[in-house]
Amino acid sequence: MTKESGTTATSAADREVGSAPTATPPGAPAFAPGAAVLALLALGWLAAMLWSAKVTISSSGLASIAITSTAYSLPGVISASLVGGAAVSLTLANLMSRFGVHRATPRFAVAVAAGLLTGLLAALAVTLSYGEGRAIMVLAGATAAAATLGGIAGGLRSPLVVAAIVTAGLGVFAVTFALSYFQDPLLSLYGAGDDPSRSYSALQWFRRTSSLASGLVAGPLAFGYLRIAGRRVAGRVSGSRPLRWPAYLLAGAGPGLLLLTAELLTRTAGAEVLRMAGAVSEIDRGGQAILGDQRFTAGLTVFFLGAFTALILFGRTLGPAGAPAVADPSGPVDADEAPTAGRRDATPDGGAGSERESAESPTEPAATDGPEPTGDRDAEAEHDESATDDRGGAPTADDAAGSAAEDSPADSPEPVAGAGR
Repeated sequence: MTKESGTTATSAADREVGSAPTATPPGAPAFAPGAAVLALLALGWLAAMLWSAKVTISSSGLASIAITSTAYSLPGVISASLVGGAAVSLTLANLMSRFGVHRATPRFAVAVAAGLLTGLLAALAVTLSYGEGRAIMVLAGATAAAATLGGIAGGLRSPLVVAAIVTAGLGVFAVTFALSYFQDPLLSLYGAGDDPSRSYSALQWFRRTSSLASGLVAGPLAFGYLRIAGRRVAGRVSGSRPLRWPAYLLAGAGPGLLLLTAELLTRTAGAEVLRMAGAVSEIDRGGQAILGDQRFTAGLTVFFLGAFTALILFGRTLGPAGAPAVADPSGPVDADEAPTAGRRDATPDGGAGSERESAESPTEPAATDGPEPTGDRDAEAEHDESATDDRGGAPTADDAAGSAAEDSPADSPEPVAGAGR
């Protein structure tokens, strides 16, 4: 078995024994942790918005005022329906994963059905409690359409990102609701008074403050959910990969995208209510146009500020760039890095002495399996011939004794004089 540098080779049996069992098989769609809690919060916010719209519309004595109140309540109800449909669809998708249903087609069908069911229930509550009228029917239809669209978003193959958008969207709703209680002190701080122009300027600054606060809250909430939920999913699903920066960017921009989608549905599905409200008077028509532009600007502010904040937070989690990889000594050597005569040796110390020794030391001949050089054999033959000529051409007794001593083992006793007699 081959093993790469810096890795540990393990067999399949070792991996099966060492790895913990996972609740979700590899390749299955990821689940959204905490989807049930998000669904409860989203449905609670939707119920609160429906109740607030009912109180506002029911308290209107005239039909014209009721139509204007319906137009004012329409964006809030639509945005709450979007978040509620998405949260309910995520919860049902988690239930399908728990029961082992991981195919994309049935999961998407159930998500759309969940959003549609949520919208139908909200529309039924509107028609039964708000009374009769064309504006009420338009409000009910827009609510059902928004919840269905949210269910479609919850059925996508990125449930973690959708759940992060739902979390950040609920945070934006909470910021808006909290600032509404401090509206009068903030308007006074911004210079509101008896002058209508100064009051209008203070109201503009209040809306900008709300948009900035919503964007600053949306980014960290989306980042925090993805950070925590991503670790939980990685601990339960084998082979899951960590989320990259596009997921954090989309999650941070999601609440702003949600507000822009709600504004689009308000101008399309609720266009009849806006037209009826604008037909009451010129002041109402101008007010509806100004409010629409302000909602669009607020959505863009939350969109860009939330995306920027989430991306900055994700960037802070990235560590410094890793050190360059060390070359494997057993691997191939480049031609440019091969040691040559006179160059410094690739040794840890690499001092000047090593370079000088490398240059001055003669290179040893490489050991080969071929015949020995003829020059060495000729020199040995001449040396043997000269020795033979000096001795008279015949071996002497000393030579015989020397050869016998070399052939005898080192531990053998020396011959004793007269032992053979």
